[in-house]
Amino acid sequence: MSDSTDEVRAYTVRLELVDEPGALLDALEPIASNGGNLLSIFHERGNLTPRGHIPVEVDLEATPERFEGIVEALREAGVNVIQAGAERYSEAMTVVLSGHLINTDLSDTVSRIQDATNATVTDLSLSAPEGTEDASSARIRLATEQDAAQGVIDTVREVARDKDLRVIEPLGPGGDL
Repeated sequence: MSDSTDEVRAYTVRLELVDEPGALLDALEPIASNGGNLLSIFHERGNLTPRGHIPVEVDLEATPERFEGIVEALREAGVNVIQAGAERYSEAMTVVLSGHLINTDLSDTVSRIQDATNATVTDLSLSAPEGTEDASSARIRLATEQDAAQGVIDTVREVARDKDLRVIEPLGPGGDL
Protein backbone atom coordinates (compact mmCIF):
# COMPACT_ATOMS: atom_id res chain seq x y z
CA MET A 1 0.00 0.00 0.00
CA SER A 2 1.42 3.41 -0.98
CA ASP A 3 1.81 6.32 1.38
CA SER A 4 -0.73 9.06 0.54
CA THR A 5 1.96 11.74 0.94
CA ASP A 6 3.80 10.26 -2.07
CA GLU A 7 0.70 10.27 -4.28
CA VAL A 8 0.86 12.69 -7.20
CA ARG A 9 -2.24 14.88 -7.36
CA ALA A 10 -3.59 17.59 -9.64
CA TYR A 11 -3.57 21.13 -8.25
CA THR A 12 -4.66 24.54 -9.50
CA VAL A 13 -2.79 27.71 -8.63
CA ARG A 14 -4.34 31.09 -9.47
CA LEU A 15 -1.83 33.91 -9.80
CA GLU A 16 -1.80 37.64 -10.52
CA LEU A 17 1.11 38.75 -12.67
CA VAL A 18 2.34 42.20 -13.66
CA ASP A 19 2.23 42.93 -17.39
CA GLU A 20 5.97 42.88 -17.96
CA PRO A 21 8.17 40.74 -20.20
CA GLY A 22 9.32 37.61 -18.36
CA ALA A 23 6.69 37.71 -15.59
CA LEU A 24 5.08 34.42 -16.68
CA LEU A 25 8.45 32.72 -17.03
CA ASP A 26 9.46 33.97 -13.57
CA ALA A 27 6.25 32.48 -12.12
CA LEU A 28 6.80 29.11 -13.80
CA GLU A 29 10.40 28.69 -12.62
CA PRO A 30 9.51 27.95 -8.94
CA ILE A 31 7.03 25.33 -10.14
CA ALA A 32 9.61 23.54 -12.30
CA SER A 33 12.44 23.80 -9.79
CA ASN A 34 10.27 22.31 -7.03
CA GLY A 35 9.15 19.26 -9.00
CA GLY A 36 5.80 20.39 -10.38
CA ASN A 37 4.60 18.91 -13.68
CA LEU A 38 2.64 21.48 -15.72
CA LEU A 39 -0.72 20.32 -17.07
CA SER A 40 -2.04 23.61 -18.48
CA ILE A 41 -1.65 27.38 -18.28
CA PHE A 42 -4.57 29.74 -18.81
CA HIS A 43 -3.17 33.25 -19.30
CA GLU A 44 -5.74 36.03 -19.80
CA ARG A 45 -3.59 38.92 -21.00
CA GLY A 46 -6.59 40.96 -22.15
CA ASN A 47 -8.42 40.55 -18.84
CA LEU A 48 -7.04 42.55 -15.89
CA THR A 49 -7.72 42.01 -12.20
CA PRO A 50 -8.99 44.94 -10.07
CA ARG A 51 -5.34 45.71 -9.24
CA GLY A 52 -4.48 45.91 -12.95
CA HIS A 53 -2.61 42.60 -13.05
CA ILE A 54 -3.02 39.65 -15.40
CA PRO A 55 -4.86 36.60 -14.04
CA VAL A 56 -3.11 33.29 -14.72
CA GLU A 57 -4.38 29.83 -13.80
CA VAL A 58 -1.80 27.04 -13.69
CA ASP A 59 -2.80 23.39 -13.40
CA LEU A 60 -0.01 21.10 -12.26
CA GLU A 61 0.73 17.72 -10.78
CA ALA A 62 2.84 17.19 -7.67
CA THR A 63 2.92 15.29 -4.41
CA PRO A 64 1.31 17.19 -1.51
CA GLU A 65 4.75 17.88 0.00
CA ARG A 66 6.14 19.24 -3.26
CA PHE A 67 3.01 21.33 -3.80
CA GLU A 68 3.53 23.05 -0.45
CA GLY A 69 7.10 23.81 -1.50
CA ILE A 70 5.89 25.19 -4.84
CA VAL A 71 3.42 27.59 -3.21
CA GLU A 72 6.06 28.73 -0.71
CA ALA A 73 8.64 29.24 -3.48
CA LEU A 74 6.15 31.24 -5.56
CA ARG A 75 5.47 33.57 -2.63
CA GLU A 76 9.19 33.89 -1.86
CA ALA A 77 9.77 34.84 -5.51
CA GLY A 78 7.26 37.69 -5.11
CA VAL A 79 4.50 36.06 -7.18
CA ASN A 80 1.02 37.00 -5.97
CA VAL A 81 -0.72 33.67 -5.26
CA ILE A 82 -4.48 34.29 -5.19
CA GLN A 83 -5.56 30.69 -4.63
CA ALA A 84 -3.80 27.35 -4.35
CA GLY A 85 -5.51 24.04 -3.86
CA ALA A 86 -6.15 20.50 -4.91
CA GLU A 87 -8.56 19.79 -7.67
CA ARG A 88 -8.92 16.16 -8.56
CA TYR A 89 -9.71 15.63 -12.20
CA SER A 90 -10.59 12.03 -12.91
CA GLU A 91 -12.58 12.37 -16.12
CA ALA A 92 -11.42 13.81 -19.43
CA MET A 93 -13.37 14.58 -22.57
CA THR A 94 -12.75 16.18 -25.93
CA VAL A 95 -15.26 18.39 -27.74
CA VAL A 96 -15.00 20.23 -31.04
CA LEU A 97 -16.59 23.63 -31.53
CA SER A 98 -17.01 25.10 -35.00
CA GLY A 99 -18.31 28.40 -36.30
CA HIS A 100 -17.12 31.97 -35.90
CA LEU A 101 -14.95 31.21 -32.86
CA ILE A 102 -12.61 34.17 -33.30
CA ASN A 103 -15.38 36.74 -33.85
CA THR A 104 -17.33 35.43 -30.84
CA ASP A 105 -14.22 35.62 -28.60
CA LEU A 106 -12.71 32.17 -28.06
CA SER A 107 -11.15 33.30 -24.76
CA ASP A 108 -14.62 34.24 -23.47
CA THR A 109 -16.00 30.89 -24.64
CA VAL A 110 -13.32 28.99 -22.71
CA SER A 111 -13.71 31.22 -19.65
CA ARG A 112 -17.48 30.71 -19.58
CA ILE A 113 -17.09 26.93 -19.73
CA GLN A 114 -14.50 26.90 -16.94
CA ASP A 115 -16.32 29.48 -14.75
CA ALA A 116 -19.66 27.64 -14.93
CA THR A 117 -18.24 24.17 -14.25
CA ASN A 118 -15.51 22.46 -12.30
CA ALA A 119 -13.71 21.66 -15.57
CA THR A 120 -10.35 22.89 -16.71
CA VAL A 121 -9.06 23.11 -20.27
CA THR A 122 -6.01 20.89 -20.59
CA ASP A 123 -5.49 21.32 -24.33
CA LEU A 124 -6.88 23.54 -27.07
CA SER A 125 -6.15 23.41 -30.78
CA LEU A 126 -7.57 26.06 -33.15
CA SER A 127 -7.87 25.74 -36.92
CA ALA A 128 -8.80 28.76 -39.05
CA PRO A 129 -7.87 27.73 -42.63
CA GLU A 130 -9.71 30.67 -44.23
CA GLY A 131 -8.43 33.27 -41.74
CA THR A 132 -9.96 34.81 -38.65
CA GLU A 133 -12.94 36.37 -40.42
CA ASP A 134 -14.32 33.01 -41.60
CA ALA A 135 -15.52 29.95 -39.70
CA SER A 136 -12.96 28.06 -37.63
CA SER A 137 -12.90 25.04 -35.38
CA ALA A 138 -11.35 24.29 -32.00
CA ARG A 139 -10.64 20.94 -30.40
CA ILE A 140 -10.90 21.39 -26.65
CA ARG A 141 -9.79 18.77 -24.14
CA LEU A 142 -11.45 19.20 -20.74
CA ALA A 143 -10.71 17.56 -17.42
CA THR A 144 -13.37 17.39 -14.75
CA GLU A 145 -14.25 15.66 -11.51
CA GLN A 146 -15.77 12.21 -11.61
CA ASP A 147 -19.48 12.18 -12.45
CA ALA A 148 -19.46 15.87 -13.54
CA ALA A 149 -19.04 15.27 -17.29
CA GLN A 150 -22.74 15.67 -18.14
CA GLY A 151 -22.87 19.10 -16.49
CA VAL A 152 -19.79 20.17 -18.46
CA ILE A 153 -21.36 19.00 -21.74
CA ASP A 154 -24.59 20.85 -20.88
CA THR A 155 -22.57 24.04 -20.30
CA VAL A 156 -20.65 23.60 -23.57
CA ARG A 157 -24.00 23.22 -25.38
CA GLU A 158 -25.41 26.35 -23.71
CA VAL A 159 -22.35 28.50 -24.52
CA ALA A 160 -22.34 27.18 -28.11
CA ARG A 161 -26.05 27.96 -28.48
CA ASP A 162 -25.50 31.53 -27.18
CA LYS A 163 -22.71 32.08 -29.70
CA ASP A 164 -24.30 30.19 -32.63
CA LEU A 165 -21.53 27.56 -32.66
CA ARG A 166 -21.80 23.87 -33.51
CA VAL A 167 -20.65 21.20 -31.04
CA ILE A 168 -19.26 17.77 -31.80
CA GLU A 169 -19.59 15.92 -28.53
CA PRO A 170 -17.71 12.95 -27.08
CA LEU A 171 -18.98 9.66 -28.46
CA GLY A 172 -19.08 7.50 -25.40
CA PRO A 173 -17.31 6.23 -22.29
CA GLY A 174 -13.90 7.75 -21.83
CA GLY A 175 -15.14 11.09 -23.13
CA ASP A 176 -13.12 11.23 -26.34
CA LEU A 177 -14.15 11.69 -29.93
